[in-house]
Amino acid sequence: MGAIEWKDLVRALALVLVLEGLWPFLSPRRWREALLRMSTLDDRGLRTVGLLSLLTGLVVLHLA
Repeated sequence: MGAIEWKDLVRALALVLVLEGLWPFLSPRRWREALLRMSTLDDRGLRTVGLLSLLTGLVVLHLA
């Protein structure tokens, strides 16, 4: 396996932006509600959400 090329990294970041934009585009009300709920979490709760997201992404990346 070779080194990652810059254009692959840019493509991956672009895909992240596309995926991040889907939820607010398709359901802005629910997206806003989710953000409001997350804003009430304490630091530990936010870290837990972030860790779960990170681990899920790593698992999906490994399986792909």
